[in-house]
Amino acid sequence: MARFVANSFNKGLIVGNAYLWTKTLHIVLITSWFAGLFYLPRIFVNLADEKNPEVYARLLGMADRLFRFMTILAIPAVILGIALWMHFKIGRGEVWMHAKLFFVILLIGYHHACWGMLKKFRKSINTHSGVWYRWFNEVPVVLLLIVVALVVIKP
Repeated sequence: MARFVANSFNKGLIVGNAYLWTKTLHIVLITSWFAGLFYLPRIFVNLADEKNPEVYARLLGMADRLFRFMTILAIPAVILGIALWMHFKIGRGEVWMHAKLFFVILLIGYHHACWGMLKKFRKSINTHSGVWYRWFNEVPVVLLLIVVALVVIKP
């Protein structure tokens, strides 16, 4: 009997730890992804205003590497978020979660828009000013505020 209780207790710890590790990795990956979402448009500000071809090439290389890195972070972040929702049933069937998912889809769209802008910078056909990119850079800040408020407050 004691062995059964000990095994059940250990299995409970493993399942509990799986949830906590999934949540921890999700938070770390989301935080890291957002660092890229905050910084990449700042590079775009500099690219839009840069006239020196050598500096432009260096900034473009930075933007390329950052975009690749933040994409590598975004994919498992989203997968772990889906695991928390589907497997661990976090927010399942609740209005706040549906709203959060909507804003996460907007974030993925923002990430995709950054990719499109980066491709234009590669071809030197950017059509926006540095000021425009400064405003564009505020979008992930607002989306992060909304998502965090939904998760914490659960309206």
